[in-house]
Amino acid sequence: MDILRIIIAILLPPLGVFLQVGLGGQFWLNILLTILGYFPGIIHAVYIIAKR
Repeated sequence: MDILRIIIAILLPPLGVFLQVGLGGQFWLNILLTILGYFPGIIHAVYIIAKR
């Protein structure tokens, strides 16, 4: 299941974080990072998914 979440996180980083943690602070941080730059959003999303 984590591999599917990582693939989703690469395509849509906020969706990958949402599937992992829901509508928490990490989700909003990821949206901000994705707006500022696509790659920081991907890195953060993969980190959140791999951490849990």
